[in-house]
Amino acid sequence: MPFKNSFQLPKFLLLLACFATALNTNAENTNEFFPIMAWNSPPADLATLKKMRECGLTVAGFVSAKNLDLCEQAGLKALVSDPRVSDYDWKNVDEKVARKNLKGLLEEVGNSPTVYGYYLRDELSAELFPGLGKMSRLIRELAPGKWPYINLFPNYATPKQLDASSYTEYLEKFNDLCQPTILSYDHYALMDDGTLRDGYWQNLEQMRDSARKHHLPFWNIVLAVAHFNYREPTGADLRFEVYSTLAYGGRGIAYFTYFAPQVGNYRMAAIDQFGNETATWRAMQNVNLQVAKLAPTLLALESERVYHFGTVPEGSLKANEATLVKSLEGDFMAGDFKHEDESQYVLIVNKDVVRSHYCNPTFQKEWGHIQMVSPYTGELTDFSGEQKWLAPGQGVLLKLK
Repeated sequence: MPFKNSFQLPKFLLLLACFATALNTNAENTNEFFPIMAWNSPPADLATLKKMRECGLTVAGFVSAKNLDLCEQAGLKALVSDPRVSDYDWKNVDEKVARKNLKGLLEEVGNSPTVYGYYLRDELSAELFPGLGKMSRLIRELAPGKWPYINLFPNYATPKQLDASSYTEYLEKFNDLCQPTILSYDHYALMDDGTLRDGYWQNLEQMRDSARKHHLPFWNIVLAVAHFNYREPTGADLRFEVYSTLAYGGRGIAYFTYFAPQVGNYRMAAIDQFGNETATWRAMQNVNLQVAKLAPTLLALESERVYHFGTVPEGSLKANEATLVKSLEGDFMAGDFKHEDESQYVLIVNKDVVRSHYCNPTFQKEWGHIQMVSPYTGELTDFSGEQKWLAPGQGVLLKLK
């Protein structure tokens, strides 16, 4: 919470303070707030939270009600984690008890502007949807505008885990029984043999289709720490995961994980087991800051279609007469968007996480002017010359005029 001074500021200094406050107004009050979350429960330490904000994160993760003021001081939103909303036998939820518990929590939270939503459950089978749906409805009723956070399995979960005959059925059951305000899933695809897990692109297609059908935004929780047989993430890997999600119309990113767990073979998270920054921290910060510059434009765009060049994954589309880009030499993918002012945009991603490639698209029609939204300034600049070289995993957002 803001500190209260015991003395009166001179008028000039007061004006400067007001100006600084205006500059630092929480971005959620503008069209620039793009949720980027650490999939962790951060410690109750202001310096650590400020370091997370410095990394470009905008949502702290899962936080107790008593620590919301620390998140506010650090400039972070948070998902409230509390047994009064998450600790239930989801097959047998007493709605009266749940309502009473939620009211108690909401009284404690008050009107904190830090609250982005309330954590309910991660990676669950469809048999739990009815119970979770009850709590979701209560949150929508008693805390309108806040997200009843439920994260879904990836498409490589087994039918037994899903409690559904297919992933599409799983998503439909979730939408029907929980009526979510946001779709969220995780998919860890960076394998330690250098390959991309089969199904990565298909999962993006499935989530995008479900989000469009039900008029919802979707989040992708991406890999940011080596463990099991997943590789140590590089800067190119993080760019690839983030930009491919954005090209599919994703409206939220979460990193699993920001803090390295003190177990097994977990390594190279942004913060290691000793509390030190790793090379992953710098790479994560860089791509997060790029998203922040693109956010004012991204949040005004509506996804229209997604397609691939070079290697076309199973279940994905290649360029056709309806796509904005007609041809593009190399292993790229693209997402077409319409801006709320009716102008056209395309986000092109270099799918190669090892090599840079020259991005020289041919379009279906002649455009008078092609500009890119700079990921370093957020301003429009000509897409020509050296701007056409994309780093491994890099994306470029083009405006077609």
